[in-house]
Amino acid sequence: MSEAWRELGKPRAGGVLLIADHAAALVPDDIDLGINPALLTNHIAVDIGVAEVAALLIDQDAVDCAILGGVSRLVLDLNREVDHAGLIPRSSDGHAITGNQALTTADCAARITRFFMPYHARLDAVITAARPAMILSLHSFTPQLASKPDAARPWDIGVLYNEDARLAAAGIEILADDGWQVGDQLPYSGKLLNATMNRHAEARGIPYIGIEMRQDHSGTGAEQAKMAASLTKMLNELRNRLA
Repeated sequence: MSEAWRELGKPRAGGVLLIADHAAALVPDDIDLGINPALLTNHIAVDIGVAEVAALLIDQDAVDCAILGGVSRLVLDLNREVDHAGLIPRSSDGHAITGNQALTTADCAARITRFFMPYHARLDAVITAARPAMILSLHSFTPQLASKPDAARPWDIGVLYNEDARLAAAGIEILADDGWQVGDQLPYSGKLLNATMNRHAEARGIPYIGIEMRQDHSGTGAEQAKMAASLTKMLNELRNRLA
């Protein structure tokens, strides 16, 4: 294990790998973000419900292995290119992350070395040693951004993909049949925000699907159980279609 990642289950060649970049709200003791600690329970810090749903998917044998990002996205956003301006956010949804605003180039490089490199190295190692048949990228999103209160976020579940859309349409169909309002994620898509899957799935030709759960469907134990049951159905059907 590492402070940069946490692993559940056991990788299996030909199995299903879950990757969750934003599953933790952890801020190491030696890092001061300069924010109200209450914000660490907010969507700007962590994808609410993702770690819990990932654990349920492992328990239900829908996923063989889950690799969860180990630190808050406010420390460093693991789902960005290493040179992306938002890799270490200076603000998020109207909140100034003041502790990040005075970082030097050396400070930023140290965070990249400490968190970004080990996380992506672990993903590389797992996929190389036990190439999965399919990858699930799991995120969640807030029903409404404070900074964009009029922006429509219509879906219960949004689906993300970039160039490889092999599983996306089928995943949308399966989840819609299970009663969810689901479609290509809005107001952004995997064409814009897909760095981890671009690197670890698309670059290797591994089929994948990016799932974003709306956080009012993933915040409580009952909601997480319902979501996990639907995602288990989806994953099982997608595996059958790939076979």
